[in-house]
Amino acid sequence: MLEIFKVASEEEVRVEADGLRRTVTEVFRKMGVPPEDCGLGADVLLSADLRGVETHGVSNMLRSYVNGYTSGSINPRPNWRILRETPSTANIDSDGGLGIIVTPKAMEIAIEKAAASGMGVVTIRNSGHLGMASYHAMMALEHDMIGVCMTACPPLVVPTYGAEPRLGTNPIALAAPADEEPPFVFDAAMCTVAANKVKLAQRVGAKLMPGWVTNPDGSPAMEAIDPPETDSMRDSDMSLLPLGSTRELGSHKGYGLTAIVEILGGIMSGGGIVGMANRGVFGHFVAAYSIEAFMDTAEFKSTMDEWLRLLASTKPAPGHDRVVYPGLPEFEEQNDRLSRGIPLHREVVDWFRSICEELSIPFELVRGTPS
Repeated sequence: MLEIFKVASEEEVRVEADGLRRTVTEVFRKMGVPPEDCGLGADVLLSADLRGVETHGVSNMLRSYVNGYTSGSINPRPNWRILRETPSTANIDSDGGLGIIVTPKAMEIAIEKAAASGMGVVTIRNSGHLGMASYHAMMALEHDMIGVCMTACPPLVVPTYGAEPRLGTNPIALAAPADEEPPFVFDAAMCTVAANKVKLAQRVGAKLMPGWVTNPDGSPAMEAIDPPETDSMRDSDMSLLPLGSTRELGSHKGYGLTAIVEILGGIMSGGGIVGMANRGVFGHFVAAYSIEAFMDTAEFKSTMDEWLRLLASTKPAPGHDRVVYPGLPEFEEQNDRLSRGIPLHREVVDWFRSICEELSIPFELVRGTPS
């Protein structure tokens, strides 16, 4: 994550992962989520925070989920079900359930099908937000499989030459195992900057960089500007730009990738066009590919080691210390945060203190918590 989004040291509070996990689990329980699902929801959020993906961790997402549960827009006890199924595919209706809880179950189905058929693909309609997409993709790693996750989101992104949003941020994640090296894990929105990073910019007082958003008239804002003062991008007069920002810089490529996710995660799920859906409705796509179905697994993983080391050994450009590959910084960040605690902004800690008091939950964010 870019330095401008990180919490300043003077605003940072380090909290222990175990205490944060217990607290988040209890919040889900108070929302009426079944006990067996509370820990799963907490694990998805904590995985994001441990890997340094604050955009999809507790800071941004938990309060959004609480608002969704209390308003009734998220179903805490969904009767999710498989609507169509073949030996290698399935389509699920999530019944309005939260994606961070239903999507891991869909990925388990995809993994089972991949073990039997070589690959498994599952689409999910009528779902809520799935959190960090790479969490679901990484579930395949321990099975010596390649995992993929995509999610079609409500509209925030303008198409190239467009002046109003028609597409979601629509992230794509892919995780591939290696032998001795940390796995390759790519996870990124198909717009120039993720919507949740705008929230982080608001919290830390950072400007939005040129080419991230539109001006109020829909033209690309190619100068640094302040983030909107609204709680959500949906309520602002700005929209997000696809990867590339402008046609001259390749925005047609980001636009096309965003549209591909809409097709696979949205339209093919049977849930309609997510880009025209109500706020809070998402469509998801998960897939698992058994490496052994294509080649010898040991050979694949050793070749991955060789390739990842080749990337990491690339001569760095002036002003940079090293070259990394997708997944390596997050792997290193997780090790650091397990040791030193997860850095939260004081405003987030204050919110936890408030919600714990409101829900009669013990406040256990102990490390470095301000009095």
